Order: sequence, then structure tokens, then C-alpha cells
Amino acid sequence: MNADQPPLLGPKQHDEPSQFKVENLLREARRQRRLPDLPVPDVCLLDPDGDVVRHLRETGGVTRHPGWACYHSELWVTDRSHGPLGIVPCAVGAPYAVLVAEELHASGCRLVVSITSAGQISEIALPPYFVLIERAWRDEGTSLHYLLPSEWSYLRPKLVARLDGSFDGLDEPVIRGSSWTTDAPLRETATAIAAAKAAGIDAVEMEAAALYAYATARDRDVVCIAHVTNTMATDGDDFEKGEDNGTHRVLAVVDAIAQRW
Repeated sequence: MNADQPPLLGPKQHDEPSQFKVENLLREARRQRRLPDLPVPDVCLLDPDGDVVRHLRETGGVTRHPGWACYHSELWVTDRSHGPLGIVPCAVGAPYAVLVAEELHASGCRLVVSITSAGQISEIALPPYFVLIERAWRDEGTSLHYLLPSEWSYLRPKLVARLDGSFDGLDEPVIRGSSWTTDAPLRETATAIAAAKAAGIDAVEMEAAALYAYATARDRDVVCIAHVTNTMATDGDDFEKGEDNGTHRVLAVVDAIAQRW
């Protein structure tokens, strides 16, 4: 490896098993915290802003999962038409989101949905609106530990086909598109934004490329949605999600995904 090259860009052993296993991490957390070994819901939501959980807690719509063994997060459960939905609030950024996704799948979850607040890159609609991320630009580091370097991570093809038409009739539009996943949201320079536009990107967020790389490498079901709520606060009021901070519209999108899945 070049002495001036960071280790992140050095060779990885993608097919070699990890010595640090998620199952062992959860086992020790349960032991230390004296938690029961209970499965989590089949479908779980990553709620990076925490708005969904905050609203549901205020209205009495969630209960805390008694066996969730993650050291760094809480898992809340709410009842939906498709069954119980697990929600982890504030799982922000690629490393943390993938850590939690690994733990959820190891605890019995079968589908992880991430709906993250995102910035607008291409003006395809008036915020707020949702983008079903079909491909994500890998401008972060976590995905490199799961897949060989490439420009994009992708929603798994079987999920692309399965979700066709699933969002018809929702109150807030869901547009198929692409995102730019960054580790440094406060380094979204004019040059970087121009490059993203040239690549045909619709929104910028912090998790999707890594979550999709993990899903591909580990044969897991993960769907990432960008909730485009802002234009990087460059013009007027921004980051508005609407009534109840968008909770009911976010849950409607999750329901549509879960029912089709």
C-alpha cells in the first residue's frame, strides 16, 4: 500500500469472516444487562431524526422492546396493519446505521427500512417528498468494508421489482431516484453538489450507500428512502416535514413497503 494512502483505501478481505461477530456482541450485552433473548419484529424502521418515535411516545403509540440488546440505541414497537413495527430512533450516519442493521437482522428482523431526512440536489419536486433510493453514490467509508470499491451501491433487484407501484395513492409523492451518501454533511461544497448533479443524483443523505453494500454482502433485505425536506437551509424556511413532523406519512411509506414485501 502507498504510504500516503489511508488504510480505508487499502485492500480488504471481503470474503474473510469477522472475528468480532454481531451475535457475540448481543450475547454479551444480554448477559451484562440481564436481558431476555426475545426476537424483534420482522419489519424494523431506522428513524435517524427520531421524529417518529418522539411523536408516538407523546401520543402513547409505542412501547419499548424489553429484550433489545444494542448498547447504543433503543428499540420501540408500534402496531401497524401488517403487524408490529420496530423503530430505532437517531441511527444517524453510515457506520451507526449499519451497526444497528446488523444487530436487528441478528435479532430476528427480516426487513430493515431506513427513512432519512435528506437535502435536495436535483429539483424534481417541491419539498417535502420521498425518494425511493435505487442507487447510492458511495462517498462514505463503511461500504468499502463490505464490497469492493465502485461508484454505486444498489437496492437489490428483487426489491426494485417488488416495490413497483407500491406507493401509488400515498398523500406525499415517492419518486424513484438516486442519492449521494456522504460522511460529512457540512462539507457539501458547491463543487461537490455540482458533481452530484452531473452524476444524476436527486438527494444527499448519510446512510444508504453503506446499508445497500451491507445488504448485498450479507444477503439481507434493506430499503432506503430519502425524505427530501431541505435545500441545505440556503433559502427561506427549511427542514419542514409537515404535520406531526411527517410521522403519519413516514409510517404510510413503511406500511406500503412492508405490505408489498
